[in-house]
Amino acid sequence: MAYQPLPFRAVAANVLLAVENGQSLTQCLPPALNQLPPEQRPQLQAICYGTCRWFHRLDGELNQRLKKPLRKPDRVIHHLMLVALFQLRFSEQATYAVLNETVEACRALDKPHLTGLVNGVLRAAEREGAPEPNDDSSRYSHPVWMVEKLRHNWPEDWQAILDANNTQAPMTLRVNALRFRREEYLDLLAEAGIEARPTRFAPHGIQLERPVPVERLPWFEDGGASVQDEAAQLCTTLLDLQPGQRVLDACAAPGGKTCAILEACGELDEVVAIDESAERLPRVQENLDRLDLHATLTQADAADIDSWWDGTPFDRILLDVPCSATGVIRRHPDIKLLRRESDIVPLASIQLGLLDAMWSILKPGGRLVYATCSVFPQENHRIIQRFLKQQEQATLVQINADWGRDMDTGRQLLPDPDSHDGFFYAVLEKPDA
Repeated sequence: MAYQPLPFRAVAANVLLAVENGQSLTQCLPPALNQLPPEQRPQLQAICYGTCRWFHRLDGELNQRLKKPLRKPDRVIHHLMLVALFQLRFSEQATYAVLNETVEACRALDKPHLTGLVNGVLRAAEREGAPEPNDDSSRYSHPVWMVEKLRHNWPEDWQAILDANNTQAPMTLRVNALRFRREEYLDLLAEAGIEARPTRFAPHGIQLERPVPVERLPWFEDGGASVQDEAAQLCTTLLDLQPGQRVLDACAAPGGKTCAILEACGELDEVVAIDESAERLPRVQENLDRLDLHATLTQADAADIDSWWDGTPFDRILLDVPCSATGVIRRHPDIKLLRRESDIVPLASIQLGLLDAMWSILKPGGRLVYATCSVFPQENHRIIQRFLKQQEQATLVQINADWGRDMDTGRQLLPDPDSHDGFFYAVLEKPDA
């Protein structure tokens, strides 16, 4: 009997089940895409991202409609119904197609005994419309702990942050300053029929009116531009890069900031990019190769300096630490399902440990830029406050910029629906010996 590929809704349900079990979309979506013909892959990706984005609202509705939870072996059908609800509530897919094809997907997942339940739940959902959310988790489609933590940390902004997280992030480019001026690249985009405008804060940034495949971008394969959020691009404006410097990009994968550093100053002595992940480090090399740039790549735990450092201190260090990634939820909505409140304290310990380690290999007179893509103070300005109490010799450099909010020990960007992600930066300098 010939192998019959799963319908794309069944594939989507398996992806969401994997996310619920702890895998990121970055991990489990690529192999799932390969199960489908090319013409169905964009729809699968849109459904998986969209269902994760609205998971807590859809899950709230589905739990109201189910008389009792499905058994654990049938959990994939719960996710199949979430996929269908996402399409009913947030897509223009024809209702009859969603209902009929979801029932067929249920059979394809070897759960024919649940087709009646699936059909009944979805027909009632279509007939009755979406219910009013009964709590803030459903209303804002975020886990309860995250809603409450944001409400506590940002009493004037928490609702705006949650709303921004539920929008689709714009596609933003970083023009390779070694190849083009921003104005030149804007002209190239216009010639290609791609509407775009300069970013407000990043000097080499361009924001597209609508996302396009990278293959359509002029000179992309030849290193003319890269995809990178505006907030992430700001790191080079804070490093004060000068010819002849030795620069470290700690926790570097996938390499966007490493490449931005090399593009910002073409006469650096050396750029070292280190990352703990052997799986992610090749992505750094791929980006370097496309842009025709060179850096020294090292696979190691940056905090374990005895295992990799050659004893020569660095003039500049960019420390983009592992964090909750709560500032980039709109790009990675699976964070809502993957992150736990219990993660924050261990992350803060890792962040402070990395900061201590990097400080020890910073040259006297050197500069360290601390960065996160988090909006939680515990990972951001409070880490810098703790560090400054331990390292009285460290000098905090005030960031004089028209972006973000002054947090006394750094600047915090909150996610902007029409612009940048959420990000935090602080700048520290070590006095001359």
